[in-house]
Amino acid sequence: MKYTTLRVTDAGVVLYDFHVERLAPEGPAGLAAFARFAREATPGIYGVALAGGELRAERRTGSQLVEGMPARLMVSPFAAQRGAFPKSGSPSAYDAVRLPGVATLLTSADGSEILESCVAAVLGWDGTHFVGVPEDLPRVASVAEAAVSATLPFVRLPLRIDDRLPLILLNAVAGPCTVSTGRSPVAADAVLLLTEVLRRSTRRP
Repeated sequence: MKYTTLRVTDAGVVLYDFHVERLAPEGPAGLAAFARFAREATPGIYGVALAGGELRAERRTGSQLVEGMPARLMVSPFAAQRGAFPKSGSPSAYDAVRLPGVATLLTSADGSEILESCVAAVLGWDGTHFVGVPEDLPRVASVAEAAVSATLPFVRLPLRIDDRLPLILLNAVAGPCTVSTGRSPVAADAVLLLTEVLRRSTRRP
């Protein structure tokens, strides 16, 4: 079974093709079921579970990620793993590191690098490129990050705790969100680039 969380607008599913890529292991029958859902779904936020040709969609009230929320650091429950892995629904190990109203930035076991947040990818901005964590680090394979890396100037480098690189959180539901890390914010024109990626990726099949 594959799982994804998505937003539907009047224009369609945000990041539609990247959700398709996430769900593709369920095969042609699963993708056909997802296409039917995408054509018929009314605007809102959904958790979608797909097993073979059977799709289950549950409406959600919103994202746990909100612009301007405070942030904290915590070692990732997946710090011992290697590389990106598929998104899973609740219950999962992420439940234990989520705190309402707070963005938990998950770190390597030694606390020296940020890997992701509990509900979003974490990206840096160096003034020219968006910066994603190296491929071998453990984190959810983010559809939003995949869209950014495919369409915007993008490099992969460690996001070190002791660095001052501006950071922004990004997921498929809330889009780009600045949280309180004590660092300078990502430039407004760079945030607009992220918003535009999500807008251009929104469609119905």
